[in-house]
Amino acid sequence: MKISIVIPVFNEAKTIGDVLSSVANAPPVDLKKEIIVVDDGSTDGTREFLQKQHDLIVIFHNENAGKGAAIRTGLKYVTGEIVIIQDADLEYSPRDYPVLVGPILQDNADVVYGSRFIGGVHRVLFFWHSVGNRVLTLLSNMFSDLNLTDMETGYKAFRADIFKTIRLESDRFGFEPEITAKVARHGCRVYEVPISYRGRDYAAGKKITWRDGIAALWHIMRYNLLSSVKDEKAVSHTVVVLQPSRH
Repeated sequence: MKISIVIPVFNEAKTIGDVLSSVANAPPVDLKKEIIVVDDGSTDGTREFLQKQHDLIVIFHNENAGKGAAIRTGLKYVTGEIVIIQDADLEYSPRDYPVLVGPILQDNADVVYGSRFIGGVHRVLFFWHSVGNRVLTLLSNMFSDLNLTDMETGYKAFRADIFKTIRLESDRFGFEPEITAKVARHGCRVYEVPISYRGRDYAAGKKITWRDGIAALWHIMRYNLLSSVKDEKAVSHTVVVLQPSRH
């Protein structure tokens, strides 16, 4: 079985090398890994670093379009049976892959969320961020009828065959509430597992802000109340350049 790791990246020159090394060496070692990196218009040297990499698939957006757009692009190149979304900022550890994909490998789940709030080791940081996260998760749960503890987690794993049937629309951080609404609507078996979390502060490059929290409220309403499976439309408007894998 093969795991496809999709890594959206924007201006992460300081961390992308360590992330790629951690992903390449992460367990489970008995499963093949396919690493797909989507550079979302980086201008800090990330793009130049990725142009020198050879043992992965690298796709370049000509301009910044957002995390959701990068995930949509990366999904087109997935050939594995399981897909993991991996942020490029070292907040989430690839050492947690066995826990994250375990319920899928055991055929208990179609989608697995890695929760930062159910027992994993995590760095203590922003109180109001945690409050906002819990409010957004609560509202999402009310509409989706799921009982998640961490809807906004950046660590999610999917059965690839199911993930590819879900049409994604959000360009930026709206991906998290959108995919949650849609996996619930599609009747997916959703599991949640504890993960470790090494959050970073804004001095270290954290990008999400209160504006993204406000936007998430709209996305929760939009994808739970204002759309249906029937009217979901695929969105693909970014220009990309592909550097093929050289395996």
